[in-house]
Amino acid sequence: MPDQSQGIFRSKKYFAVKLVLAPIVVGVFLALTTLSCSTLLPGGQAADTAASTGGDPNGGFPSFRSVAAKVLPVVVEINVVDIVKQPLPDVGQGWPWNFLLPQNPGQDKNGPKTQEFRQEGLGSGVIVRKTGDTVYVLTNNHVVGNASEINVALYDKRQYRAKLVGKDPRLDLALVSFTTNDTDIPVATLGNSNDMKVGDWVLAVGNPFGFMSTVTAGIVSAIGREGVGPGNTVAQFIQTDAAINRGNSGGALVDMKGQVIGINSWIASPAGGSVGLGFAIAINDAKRAIGDFIEHGAVQYGWLGVSVQDPYPSLATQLGVEKARGSLIYHVFVNSPADTGGLKPGDFVTSINGEKVADTNDLIRVVGDLPVGKDATFGVVRYGHPMTVTVRIALRQPDSQINKDRDLWPGLTVIPIDEQIRKQLKLSTEVNGLVVADVVDGTPAALAGIQQGDLVRTLNGTPINNAIDFYRAINEPGKKFDFNLERQGKTVDIVVTRGGES
Repeated sequence: MPDQSQGIFRSKKYFAVKLVLAPIVVGVFLALTTLSCSTLLPGGQAADTAASTGGDPNGGFPSFRSVAAKVLPVVVEINVVDIVKQPLPDVGQGWPWNFLLPQNPGQDKNGPKTQEFRQEGLGSGVIVRKTGDTVYVLTNNHVVGNASEINVALYDKRQYRAKLVGKDPRLDLALVSFTTNDTDIPVATLGNSNDMKVGDWVLAVGNPFGFMSTVTAGIVSAIGREGVGPGNTVAQFIQTDAAINRGNSGGALVDMKGQVIGINSWIASPAGGSVGLGFAIAINDAKRAIGDFIEHGAVQYGWLGVSVQDPYPSLATQLGVEKARGSLIYHVFVNSPADTGGLKPGDFVTSINGEKVADTNDLIRVVGDLPVGKDATFGVVRYGHPMTVTVRIALRQPDSQINKDRDLWPGLTVIPIDEQIRKQLKLSTEVNGLVVADVVDGTPAALAGIQQGDLVRTLNGTPINNAIDFYRAINEPGKKFDFNLERQGKTVDIVVTRGGES
């Protein structure tokens, strides 16, 4: 027979729990009801939510409707076709196959037959200018590639055959154009990307995965990103968490005024989809390119003629710039604007035309934007002392024409011997001075036989104890430089000719 006292105990316990929980449930319900209906103000007063937000139907959250309505018409879909040739397999060629199988039409007897394939691509673009009946659309270089056909589709479904005006892989930008008699083609308003701050709202507009005219919202996650992204070496990026996917490339990143402040370019993603790491080329880096594309068919870069890099820490210390911001000139091209203007290897550049240089990426970007044929003033630290040098900027030519390694001086990089290097090269604690950390292939130093790991003892008879000694000696006038080196405990004398002359 069951124990009834236990059942009574359980029922009383259950009743007691209900008595305890009932007030809690009621209290939570009242609290939720109060929070959902009003907002508490200082002093205990309650205000209607709609009234506190000016009657905003979004409950105080920003509405992007008007911004999207302004921007969607100026963002286009770009479809490209690239005609590629690929060799066909050689099955069926030669005896007995040429007897059993008919000859392939157009087969080249001197080689394998090739066949053309249509490779299609999709991206986005922004209408940035209209001159007469010509409409210009800005997009990414990687969108147009080497396309044989370019087609542009507008927001209202109008389509046009376009042509390439110019492209630039360093900026990863391209400009295409189409002609039309239509007078109602909208043009984007280009904003000032320098005004953007971390936390500002932005919209990304484009055609991800072919879904035309897609708008996503997010904030500016970071600004001034440099040296990131495939192919792009000179632009600054705006980082955003607004969803950007494949097909968004070339589309617009806009502020809350509907102004274009960036060109969507790439995403950082392990799986190829948006993970909140999207990058747009700052529109200020693109404005000059638009004019250059139209006028010259290519971006006109300024050329200085130096090889720069952030300095090795111990090298910066010996040069007296360990706490300075800027970039170190490791090599100078002979007869370049830098060489004729007076910049020298070992100069640490701290400013250009009065504006501070943050680092090497900043220097490269600023020099590229300098007006061709105009003078620029460089603030440098040379041998530990600040000074200014004025250089007339030249037009950057294709890399194959300007990067002649035989004209690179001195063509070798030296760094002070520290404990890490001493351990790596198995040097005694008494060994000090400089070691050759790198030798550029094809330079006079490399051709003369200087090798990585050589210890520099004297240069033209002058003892070399530190970095300033080295750069003073290497910058002396003359053509012949006699290096006295130590290599694996043996003395080696090598003469290097400046300028690649034999």
